[in-house]
Amino acid sequence: MTIAAHPLVARARELADGLLSPAAERVDQEGVPASHIEAVKRSGLLGLNAPVAYGGSAAPPAVVRETAEILAGACCSTWFVQTQHHTPVLTLAGSGLPVRERLLGPLARGELLSGVAYAHLRSYPRVPVRVRREAGGWLFSGTVPWYTGWGLNDVLLLAGVTEDDEVLFAFTEAREQPGLRPSEPMRLAALTAARTVSLDLDDLRVPDEAVALRTPFEEWAATDRPRPRNASPAVFGIAEAALALVAEEYAAGLRGSLAEIRSRAYALADHPVPYEHAAERLALRAEAFTLMRAATTAAVVAGGGRAMSLDHRAQRLAREGLFLLVQGQTSESRTAHLKALVERHGAGGR
Repeated sequence: MTIAAHPLVARARELADGLLSPAAERVDQEGVPASHIEAVKRSGLLGLNAPVAYGGSAAPPAVVRETAEILAGACCSTWFVQTQHHTPVLTLAGSGLPVRERLLGPLARGELLSGVAYAHLRSYPRVPVRVRREAGGWLFSGTVPWYTGWGLNDVLLLAGVTEDDEVLFAFTEAREQPGLRPSEPMRLAALTAARTVSLDLDDLRVPDEAVALRTPFEEWAATDRPRPRNASPAVFGIAEAALALVAEEYAAGLRGSLAEIRSRAYALADHPVPYEHAAERLALRAEAFTLMRAATTAAVVAGGGRAMSLDHRAQRLAREGLFLLVQGQTSESRTAHLKALVERHGAGGR
């Protein structure tokens, strides 16, 4: 079976063409509606990475990437809300703690949507969220700078660092509650529709039975560090959507380059040792960004003055592309990208 013929890819395409893409400009201005999330839940795509025994699909990586490209290219805001869900699913799938039996099935079957609040761990040794022990549970205090999907998610996977420099991940309900207060929704240059807030934590209590992971920080970081080195499928999805707005005589060359970079990037993503070839992964990530920016710029140029309207597709895709430049960014990936820009356009590129 080809990737394009896989049932989950077909469902993603149907969802994109029938619902997400036609409404994308309106969603960009008004916010991701609950009806979009219900459609994603019904599609089965929330169980892409989940074990079959729990109602998921355990789909191969190529299928996971293809569905991400399709959804991101159709409506990046909806894609971004639902993509948060897959980290909690994978965390539970690898957990041996009781919360796995309580939540993995509902998350895998799309009965619940989870958000995630853990990117602040990458600022270590600065610790925005501290966790301390109390009888029968844990207390979280600090500030989560970014949390996406507020008002759409059912639960959230929250992370912090203990006094012993352990990382602790635990689930709680995604609602205002004692010890958890959200900010007003952030107004962003792109993806305001994804309902991103910050979370103020003041001794939020989470019981022991909600803990999904507890491990030394360095052990967790060793598995997390390689992930932001790879090119995101969303980058290719946005680029393809933008090139669809450009006459083929101009789009063909960019599309060919994009396919070549995608092939190399995905081959490395499938490499059995994720921490190897770090420099090459980061270089391909930067090249993918360069091509995405070229594609979205071409779409704006092709759209002319109309592309400056907030309801024009090219303008939306260009802003979403800007968002992807910093989404999932680490100090390592930022440095590699800046160096690549200097080499291409600075003194080294003349």
